[in-house]
Amino acid sequence: MQTDIAKKLGIEFPIFAFTHCRDVVVAVSKAGGLGVLGAVGFTPEQLEVELNWIDEHIGDHVYGVDIVIPGKYEGMGATDADKLEEDLKAMIPQEHRDFVQKLLAEHNVPDLPEEERMRELIGFGTAIAGPQAEIALSHEKVALLANALGTPPPDVIDSVHEKGKLIAALCGSASQAARHKAAGVDIVIAQGTEGGGHTGEIGSMVLWPEVLDVLGDTPMLAAGGIGSGRQMAAALAMGAQGVWTGSLWLTVAEADVPPAQMQAYFDATSKDTLRSRSWTGKPCRMLRNDWTDAWEDPANPQPLGMPMQFMVTSNAVQRGHMYPEQAKDVQFNPVGQIVGRFEKMRPSRDVIFEMVEECIEANERMSNLMNQTSEA
Repeated sequence: MQTDIAKKLGIEFPIFAFTHCRDVVVAVSKAGGLGVLGAVGFTPEQLEVELNWIDEHIGDHVYGVDIVIPGKYEGMGATDADKLEEDLKAMIPQEHRDFVQKLLAEHNVPDLPEEERMRELIGFGTAIAGPQAEIALSHEKVALLANALGTPPPDVIDSVHEKGKLIAALCGSASQAARHKAAGVDIVIAQGTEGGGHTGEIGSMVLWPEVLDVLGDTPMLAAGGIGSGRQMAAALAMGAQGVWTGSLWLTVAEADVPPAQMQAYFDATSKDTLRSRSWTGKPCRMLRNDWTDAWEDPANPQPLGMPMQFMVTSNAVQRGHMYPEQAKDVQFNPVGQIVGRFEKMRPSRDVIFEMVEECIEANERMSNLMNQTSEA
């Protein structure tokens, strides 16, 4: 199952796995796909540690890194991360911070000692993601750098190409895809609204062909609610050169997901997600819970823009990871509509092989159908 992009990257299967867990990155790449580590949440120093660990455990396989430089955000153009953080802090209304504290207190989520709190501005924008990109590009086994929001800045694209690596960017519309192509992006990832995390409003089956039509020779990866080989077969049949998956890896055996949070995924149906700005400031698909309901209430503070909203909520994210049982009803649970198909924990290797087998079976069904049609 070799597409041109798979051959170029030297991977066996055109399955790309976005994850924040280094163990999943290694497991997927070793199984023949391409693990992609999400860098949001890591300082440059922490990212260096994570990538060194991956390098030591991944063998001769390659992997990718995903950064976040939005196409538009408060503080665009800033190069001093410390000054940008202080400037943005001054713009945040105190009522938003008080509202977060109130929500967590009502759910009995313990606070963190001051010395354990991470910095608020992590991973968003050029001032933060720029150093992350430099670190990623310094690692030989990093074959792909992806930008999750917006067209990557020209200097980032140039740096990637100078290192002989590939750069990708996600989009939620054909117009965004056209901008990525014009900027020199190597791979466009078209993510339908069904996907987890930051998504647009257009469904995958409508979005993918629209994007393919504007890309021409630029390869596209299909994303948005993909969790089976049948969906993979549909994407490849349309013209995609691979699939970009994310939610699928939240419930694998290697995932660093607290039991209470993982159980929430198993209990959910595909109707239990919504797009909310309550965590990052941009529409992000996640599980509906007390947190999202509170921010949807017009009587309460409305979410700020990116990255200020995440500066308000980053402490809540950290407390949720630290105290998952107490925070289960106010936890940050980004996930796509495919969550309704999550039933049990499986090793990443089994997930890869099952997708490939199911994709082959789907293609054989279509081939048999076409043969029957031609014989008739």
